[in-house]
Amino acid sequence: MSSLMLCPSWARSGAARANRGHSLHLDRNGLRAFAFLFGLAGWQNSAAAQSGAAVTDALPTINVNAAPSQATGAITPAPQPALEQPAGETIYTQSRDSYDDKPALTIGDMLSQTPGVTFQTGNGPRDLSISIRGSNDHMAFGIRNIQILEDGFPLVQPDGRARADLIDPHAYGSIDTFQGPASTLYGNYATGGALFLHTRNPADINGIEIGSDFGSFGTINNHVTIGETGKNYQLFMFGSDVRGETGIAHTRYDTPTENVLLRVDASPTDRFIFKLINNNTITDQSVRLSLDQFEINPFQKGCAGLQSAGCGSVTLLRNGAAGATVNVSPEQAGLRRDDWRMLEGVRWEHDIDANTLVRTQVTYDRLKIDQPNTAVSEAGNFDSVDVRSDITNNNAVFSRPLTSFAGIDFNYLDFGDHFHNLLPTGDAAVGPLSQTLFGHEWNASARFQEDQQFAKNWDFVTGLGGEFTHINGTETNFNTSLPSDAASSIIPADRSFFNLAPEASLIYTPNQEWTLHSRVGTGYGTPQPNALFTTPQGTFGNNTQLKAQSNVGFDLGAQWTPLHSVSIQATGFYEFFRNEQITQSAGAGLQNFTFNAPASQHRGVELAALWQPLPQQLPEAHLQLSYLYDNQIYTNFSDTLSNATTTASFGRNGNAIPGVVPHFLDARFLYDEDHGPLKGAGGFVELVYRSSFYLDNANLLQAPGYEIVNAGLHYDPPVEAGPLHKVHIYFEVENLLNKTYVGSASNITDTLGANGQVGDAATLAAHTGSIFAGNPRGFYGGFRLSF
Repeated sequence: MSSLMLCPSWARSGAARANRGHSLHLDRNGLRAFAFLFGLAGWQNSAAAQSGAAVTDALPTINVNAAPSQATGAITPAPQPALEQPAGETIYTQSRDSYDDKPALTIGDMLSQTPGVTFQTGNGPRDLSISIRGSNDHMAFGIRNIQILEDGFPLVQPDGRARADLIDPHAYGSIDTFQGPASTLYGNYATGGALFLHTRNPADINGIEIGSDFGSFGTINNHVTIGETGKNYQLFMFGSDVRGETGIAHTRYDTPTENVLLRVDASPTDRFIFKLINNNTITDQSVRLSLDQFEINPFQKGCAGLQSAGCGSVTLLRNGAAGATVNVSPEQAGLRRDDWRMLEGVRWEHDIDANTLVRTQVTYDRLKIDQPNTAVSEAGNFDSVDVRSDITNNNAVFSRPLTSFAGIDFNYLDFGDHFHNLLPTGDAAVGPLSQTLFGHEWNASARFQEDQQFAKNWDFVTGLGGEFTHINGTETNFNTSLPSDAASSIIPADRSFFNLAPEASLIYTPNQEWTLHSRVGTGYGTPQPNALFTTPQGTFGNNTQLKAQSNVGFDLGAQWTPLHSVSIQATGFYEFFRNEQITQSAGAGLQNFTFNAPASQHRGVELAALWQPLPQQLPEAHLQLSYLYDNQIYTNFSDTLSNATTTASFGRNGNAIPGVVPHFLDARFLYDEDHGPLKGAGGFVELVYRSSFYLDNANLLQAPGYEIVNAGLHYDPPVEAGPLHKVHIYFEVENLLNKTYVGSASNITDTLGANGQVGDAATLAAHTGSIFAGNPRGFYGGFRLSF
């Protein structure tokens, strides 16, 4: 219970492998040679070491997957595609056990113990901004610079757009995190890595499971899961409706989600997989505060009529067109989000022979948004299609195993956006049309990877990916002070990009105590279409000169098991960015804008440790620790600032990139009773630490760090309890000490004083549009009942 999956991929149970799609049979020595990619690999206690059994109650998995050994003559019936278990990449796996004993409301509950992964609240209670090694820290909403797949189907649209609202942890059996630049296999926008979500194995459910989570701020999540297996099929169905509010005023939400996966074995060599996700996110939207406002009124209480101090507001045109303005509260304006998304996909898998697998997949993704959440209301449609095919082959060269992978992918997005000025009359009423944005983006890519075990305990992985991207769009700006449809400017964009992404990895496992790994990987990300039409002043206009960003990252690390009860893993990374895309706020009520920093560097360390007492001590307890040190700096960037009379440029070389948290720690102590009258009971205590971090390029203002404590209890009745064995109960207190802290902060623009010098920290602290408070103390509980 409440454990993190530590067993490496080669030691997973048959059921776990079946959930991944294909079993993988490897001999022990061959697998040890690639069981770690400079990070966390499975450790073994004394009993397991003697028996050869894998320990599953431990650290999140860090795998260095490589070619299967054929020394025993075992052949993989259906090779596992590199996209699902990429050889030579650091892979942290969180099993369902790590979040099964808590009312998990967001993907953050699934990733909280994964080294190198951080997250913060976005624009909506279940919208999280997720970062791998700080890859998305520059964005305070949505998910960027990471590719996400669920059961092999892409959740990121061709323009890099993704949000976490549609992810309900109750639907998933595990989540893999692929660390570092990963564009060789995952293409555009994978500069930080990738996430791979696995829905639950129908055989593990084998019936119907209903549950309900409830707690503070009116939170309730009713959910049902169905799993059924037949002779030639497996069916997984999930539905939930999550509603509630955060501790911040005007954030009530309702998010129904349906998720279906059907696998049909049409013949011994052919399988069809059908996927459906349907999600509707409806949420009231608050506004971000300045640091000064946060310190006065972090939860925006008494602000419905702006009658209290420290209230955030939005500035609207009185007539919606031009002239005088008025400040109104989010409640008075009716700020909200109403987004609908449906994803439909089908995949055909064909075994050419025992060693060769071919897959072809089509995904249709529809997104419709209605977002009156700033001074401008955005409504649009984003329809996309993704077609991909790949082949995986297990073979041997000079009696040494070789796994080859090659794939192609084409995706296309058609988008159309309408922007209206918001009226101050309430209920998100819209005024004149201010902008339109229409266009398309398509990406065409090809990639391959070779995984060769060239000597005993040595493995070498190499690959190359290439992608062509084309963005075509037109923004039309209307002068709302003139008669309707009077265009003041038309801004076209027609951009093409071509990117290459080579990679190579070397893994060495000299013995059972050590595993060493080195890797060089590359990533790239083209500008998102909307970023081409938002100026550094936070207004709609020409920003079409944006360049694609790219990075080259080096990993070096080791896993060490000095004692049977202790496992320590560390990964050092150093990444060199060219034309890194940085996003920041121009101020309250204005649009976020993106610019290129010509050169920057990201360097840091991921660390994970596990201590589990020996059987004669306290076998039911263990301590888990996850730590990230992340240092990101500009090495070539000049910041241009302007006021009413002056424009000046300031060198930022050596400055910390804003938005990046340097230190992030999660430590968790868990205990589960496995005998006696309390068998099945357990609990945990967790400490989360986040250091302060800069909010601006001049490094004048910092968001304060914090430490919060969470605690939980659960009861999973044993078989001896009879019918109660089908009931699972849990309870959690979040932010036990009721600390007030910054849950999310977006980057802000520095100011230029009248004397041509950069403004001071006090001036920046009064800037609005940056901070959301984290939740105060909350009590949550829940149950599940299986039939």
